[in-house]
Amino acid sequence: MRPHDMGVLFDECAERGIRTIVHLDRPFDLAPGTSHDLPALAGLVRTAAGWLAAAGLRRGERVAILKDNHWDYDLLACAAIRLGAVPALLSGQLPPETVEVLLKRLDPALLVSNGRHLAVGDLPALARRTLTLDHGPKGVLTLDDVRGHSAPGPQRRSADAPLVINHTSGTTGLPKLVTHSTRTIIGRLARFEAIRWPVIGTRRTDTVASASSFAHGRTFCWTASVLCLAPEKILILSGEHDRELLEQHPPSLLEALPSWYVRHQHLTAEPANPFRRVRLFVSTYDAMHPPTVRAYLHASRRNRPLWMQGWGQTETGPLTFRFLTRKALAHSHDPEPTTRNLGHPLPGRTRLRVVDPSTFAPLPPGHTGLVLARTKARCLDYVGEPDRFAAKDTAGWWNTGDLGRQTRSGAILFLDREVDRTPELSCVRTEDLLEERLPEVLEAVVLGVLGQPPIPVLVTADGTLDAFAWKRALRDLPPLADPVALTWAQVPRTGTGKVRRQELLDRLVGRAARHGSGRWT
Repeated sequence: MRPHDMGVLFDECAERGIRTIVHLDRPFDLAPGTSHDLPALAGLVRTAAGWLAAAGLRRGERVAILKDNHWDYDLLACAAIRLGAVPALLSGQLPPETVEVLLKRLDPALLVSNGRHLAVGDLPALARRTLTLDHGPKGVLTLDDVRGHSAPGPQRRSADAPLVINHTSGTTGLPKLVTHSTRTIIGRLARFEAIRWPVIGTRRTDTVASASSFAHGRTFCWTASVLCLAPEKILILSGEHDRELLEQHPPSLLEALPSWYVRHQHLTAEPANPFRRVRLFVSTYDAMHPPTVRAYLHASRRNRPLWMQGWGQTETGPLTFRFLTRKALAHSHDPEPTTRNLGHPLPGRTRLRVVDPSTFAPLPPGHTGLVLARTKARCLDYVGEPDRFAAKDTAGWWNTGDLGRQTRSGAILFLDREVDRTPELSCVRTEDLLEERLPEVLEAVVLGVLGQPPIPVLVTADGTLDAFAWKRALRDLPPLADPVALTWAQVPRTGTGKVRRQELLDRLVGRAARHGSGRWT
């Protein structure tokens, strides 16, 4: 089975007799229980569609969904799609002022949220109607107001009509609202992923775990494909009781945010070792550093576990894949750290070129420039920002805003986001080296600032750093400013765990000028 209509995805999987059991680390915000089969989930989607219809949501209208992180984001999205509406999924980790701007751009007919988020500001004023999943201010609809209404029959839409709106991470400012169609995110991405590929494909005997920011487009695509592949179990890790669920049901496939891998790396060295059965680790969203990848690969007791590193964007889906093995990570002091090699474009699906940032002339292999991509999976637009969207298109080539070099074989070596660049060094490569040399560092972040050496921010468990270890780590590196040691909680982050670099720089030195132009963020 391969996905197509997300409004009836759960129904079709249940009708085909798929026996997958979904285990949650905490109950959904929509319903009690921590274990569900496909018929139960299909029924929950239909029930939610009835709620939304009773709240007045109609075909073609937008519904904004803002709640705590959990997979029921996608159940609500499928319920809205069943009605012919367009769901816009907003992470509950967004700052309130950002949510207000995005809601104004969306102008939703309905806002679905919960009391914790509705208690900040006056969000109901930014939607025609508001439905709360638990409690909320006076005047908003509650579930008691909409229960008992049957879901209308599923509404079909054109493959090229807007299907879902997800926002980008927003590491450098306000996130963009990215609109995808059935053709782009399902036809071009999820259907390709729903093939049972040799070695890396999901098997019927697999236990598949996902630790994600469930408001983002990657999870929407993953939902479409993983259900059709019908693994034995699916584990949803929303951050509440991840460890307990992993120990009860050790996964064989694990896809997680880079920040999740970093925060749970200590489990790889514990006797219970919930990663012992994993044959495939998957990472997307952000750069992974070699020590973290190495720790997980060695935690697996499989003979040849793989790490699949994907690089892409919300606007395009994955552009390259790279597979890493224990052997590939064995040499930690290579001139070009292994994880900076992002691999090759997907054959027949994506094309990449590196161009001069000033002239946009193509550059030969080995030269650093902006990475442009061409793919039929590219999104339709940015909601409320047509000029920003148009500025990133160059004769059909999409400007990723990333700096890199292309090897003679066609692989992409990632250096930095253009907005984060410095003339002295690659910030991301330097972060790799610092994490290799300082095992006590959970995360290294190098910030470029105009007129002074780059600032290294080192995240440790207690916010301290050994001065002698730091001096040893500086060997052969370009000049850096004095290090800043912080705890994990002191670093501003997006809903996907990425560091908000501009906000962190502002906190450290005030509003400082940067080397990068930021024109293509």
